[in-house]
Amino acid sequence: MAISDIVRTRFAPSPTGYVHVGGLRTALYNYLFAKKHGGKFILRIEDTDQTRLVPGAAENIEKVLEWAGLIPDESPLRGGPFGPYTQSQRLAIYKQYCEQLIAEQKAYYCFSTPEELEEVRKLQLKQGLQPKYNRKWLPESMGGSMPESKIKEALDSGIPKVIRMKIPDGITIKVQDAIRGTVEFDSAVLDDQVLLKADGFPTYHLAVVVDDHLMQITHVIRGEEWLSSTPKHVLLYEFFGWEKPVFAHVPLLLNPDRTKLSKRQGDVAVEDYIKKGFSREALINFVALLGWNPGSGSEQEIFTLEELLERFSLEHIGKSGAIFNLEKLSWIEKEHIRRKSDQELAQAIRPILEEELTRRKPELPIEKITSDEYLTKVAHEMKERVHFIKEFVTFSPYFFFEPETYEKDAVKKRWKENTNALLTELATQLETLPVFTAQEIESALKSFCEAKGIKTGELVHPIRLAVSGVSFGPSLFHMLEILGKEATLRRIKRATERLKGEPLRVES
Repeated sequence: MAISDIVRTRFAPSPTGYVHVGGLRTALYNYLFAKKHGGKFILRIEDTDQTRLVPGAAENIEKVLEWAGLIPDESPLRGGPFGPYTQSQRLAIYKQYCEQLIAEQKAYYCFSTPEELEEVRKLQLKQGLQPKYNRKWLPESMGGSMPESKIKEALDSGIPKVIRMKIPDGITIKVQDAIRGTVEFDSAVLDDQVLLKADGFPTYHLAVVVDDHLMQITHVIRGEEWLSSTPKHVLLYEFFGWEKPVFAHVPLLLNPDRTKLSKRQGDVAVEDYIKKGFSREALINFVALLGWNPGSGSEQEIFTLEELLERFSLEHIGKSGAIFNLEKLSWIEKEHIRRKSDQELAQAIRPILEEELTRRKPELPIEKITSDEYLTKVAHEMKERVHFIKEFVTFSPYFFFEPETYEKDAVKKRWKENTNALLTELATQLETLPVFTAQEIESALKSFCEAKGIKTGELVHPIRLAVSGVSFGPSLFHMLEILGKEATLRRIKRATERLKGEPLRVES
């Protein structure tokens, strides 16, 4: 079967837990390359190591891809013409191809026990040799020393066995890599790889080659850590007489100290960043730049998925490791928020607010605070002040909920003996305003303060405290306009009652 004329890429993770950010980058590069060339992006679940499976992990992988906007064209859930897309459901296929290799004397049965293998490994290490299988069970017909009669006897007795590929001796294996050029490997350093384990499951090396061929994968874009295994895969393609895909091994992700990115030094799970509030736009933008750049002469760093689709190419992926910089990710997140329109932000805020409304009772009518008009105004006032979309609700809850506490230090500093009386009198004047706009509110406050012979600051800060519970935030007068006259006056009245004498609930 020839490789398809249509570009077909795949993301093939193991369902062993969370989705690593490096996995998200691999999925993204495969998605971008396929879609840019009008091709197909496939999700395949590689679950042949049954000892490491985590229940629900396979479903979570597809869920994370969907969250990221990287929807596969074919997958275990979506199906497709080359299924099944879960390797544990393809065991008969792998067995068939292993039997073909056995018949063609390109693979052989191995009955060595784990204890024997470990003993040989220790001896080789002691002798300063690279640990490799000693070919004890390589048949005489394939250049080994094991008589065919002994092999037949072991087969008939049902002794546990694996199937190993025979690495040709004395050859150089060339891997053509789209990122690294030609990489050569001496066959002497390669082990006779196990292809089929004693439990009937294939190893990664057999399954990946068989599946990539049968699923007509044209480009294998994966992490650099798989480069050392690729000569074995190249040999298998040659053993079967199959056309090889284009290989592209992307650089490792590194911590700032240039060690390999791992959970020991921080969060590496996509799910962790989702929980922290990072948006898919920012996370996709960030991981895209971990190894790829838009080309010389371009200083662009903020990309939408559509822009990445237009600009992405394998030629602009580097060879050296990419530093995972959280400060850069945070900056990208803020830039994406700033570049959204107020209307777009309103749509993003609504589901977060609706979730919060399941836990808290709002002061204002739900239909008002969840409306496009209201959320657009909130977005406009807060977009320069938040780091995450969720902070439109968590950082400025006063737009939706009456304050339950008042900032302790601010009360002590700003709430004077005459504050209650002044606010009560001011509220009476605000109530008479025919139009409750920021401009009219500011004008009324200034006139009131002039008449009283006080500075506006003596009331601006207490009003903010009374209405929001905190001493910081957006333009006070615009905040009051958004809240409206009724809510503003109610909160001022409530604060003067609660902060009369001993404060009832001041933030500790």
